[in-house]
Formats: sequence, structure tokens, C-alpha cells
Amino acid sequence: MSKPSPARYRTTNWSSYNASLRQRGSLLIWVDKDMTWRAPRDGRPGRPAVFSDAAIQFCLSIKVLFKLPLHQTAGMVASLLRMAGLDWPVPDFSTLCRRQKTLAVQDPYRRADGPLNLLVDSAGIKFLGDGEWQARKHGVQGRRQWRKVHLAMDPAASDIRAVEFTPSRDCDSPVLPDLLGQIPAGEQTGTITADGAYDTRRCHKAIIDRNVIPIIPIRRNRRLWKEDCPAARARNDTLRATRYYGRALWKRWTGYHARSRIEAKMRGLKSFGEHIMARDPNRQTAEIHIRIALMNRFNALGTAEIIRLA
Repeated sequence: MSKPSPARYRTTNWSSYNASLRQRGSLLIWVDKDMTWRAPRDGRPGRPAVFSDAAIQFCLSIKVLFKLPLHQTAGMVASLLRMAGLDWPVPDFSTLCRRQKTLAVQDPYRRADGPLNLLVDSAGIKFLGDGEWQARKHGVQGRRQWRKVHLAMDPAASDIRAVEFTPSRDCDSPVLPDLLGQIPAGEQTGTITADGAYDTRRCHKAIIDRNVIPIIPIRRNRRLWKEDCPAARARNDTLRATRYYGRALWKRWTGYHARSRIEAKMRGLKSFGEHIMARDPNRQTAEIHIRIALMNRFNALGTAEIIRLA
């Protein structure tokens, strides 16, 4: 049996896509002159906050985007505001450090027409210890610690819709219900695609309870479940189809290979740095959410439109 020829693809919007890539390098696209820079009065006792959450998120976005320490971040923000002609005060490094711990990051996203089809995956990201090259060449010099990032992506808009940040000891499957909980209950969802690590009763039940079709390959040598609930029946149907048609044909028929896009998104997340700069768990969570907000902002500027030729 001959091997099928690989598919060919073509990008149809090179002109606008190139313009969006150039725009990503502009410093002033991050400065919104209509931003509420000073914190509004909330009437609570004690010293009021000087800077709004939007101002703190803007400063920390510059920090993540250019991989700067907090002192240099304050200097770059001051220079950006001068370039934009804005006479706004700049928070110092201690204010940024303190506010990052409790910051509620706003993750903007776009919504495409039609039902939402989610791609789910997770990956580890390091916050303490040597890099992989140094560990391989010179050996591990000390402790290396990781955290786990769980993402749910909308492939139609290429935006991240849900994020969870957990310790490295947490498995993938228990986090899926929390990811789905970040999607509004009234939003129509078509499918959820994940790898075999999510082939558990908890995951199938969370997906079926939202009237969504799971696209999860059954791990090899698994048996049929007792059909005592709709989730078990849906999972057994997938197992029977896999046994009858074969795993390769089932993946092609269900569109499972689209899950590679969430893996590419994970690489994009780590392009901001293989390490997390923060050490406190709450500050680390804020840093990950800021990375997601930056990625969604890049997508809003423009993405490639690719069609399959053959």
C-alpha cells in the first residue's frame, strides 16, 4: 500500500498578514490613550490605590514582552508614555511587585461565528533551576521546579479561551472541568478535542453534561466501560469505532489532528521565555495570564488565512 502524498496548503492573505506582523513590533500599539490610568475612588477606608488595574497590567505586559526586570520596566514605561505624549505617572518597581500578586488580568478574546470547538492541552513551564541545555551538558546543579499550564483554545479565532495554572504534581484530566467552567454556560459548544490523557470518567462526564461531543482517543488496551451513564455510552462508541475502523482512520474522520494547533500555541506561550520570572504562585498565575493576553492581542492584529489545496 503506497503512502498518501502530504497535503499542500496556501496562505491567501499574505499582504494583510505581513502588515499585522510588522504592527506587532510597534511599541505604541500597547498604549491606549483612552485607558483609565488612575484608580477610581472606591470609598473604602485606608490609603486609596493610585494606579488602576489596567495601568498595572500594561506595565507588566511590557515587562513580559521584553523580558525586563521591574526597575527597567518602570523606565521603559516612562519612555513609552513620553513617546505617546502622555503626562501620566509611572508606578515604581515595588508597586508593580505588590499589585501583581492580586491583579485580575483581563484576557481579551474574539468570538467566531458558529459553535465553539475547543482544543485542550497542557504543558510544564519552569520557574526554578537550570535550562535543558545546561543540565544536559554540565549536569543538574540544583533543584529544578515546574508548574503546569492548561489551555483551551478556539481554533476558529486562534485565541485562548480558558487557562488554568497548577502545580506540576497535578494530572491533566482533573483540570478539564475547571477549564470548561470558564466557558459561559449559554455558549454553544460543538466539540472538545484532547489527547488520551483525558480518557477518564470525570472528563467524559464533564463534556457530556454540557451536550458536547468529545474527540478523545481511547488509550490502547482499554476495555469497554459499564454503560451506566451517557458519558460511558459515548466513550464506548468511540472505542468501538476505533476498533472497527482503526485509530488512523478515526483520527482523520473526526479531525483529531487539529489538536496540533494547541501544541503550537504552547510553543508560542514559551516563546516569551522558558522560565517564569515570578516566584510567588499568585504572581506566577498573573504572569501566565498576561502572556495569554499578549498572544490574543497579537491574534487580534491579524492572522494567516490558510486553505488546503489537496
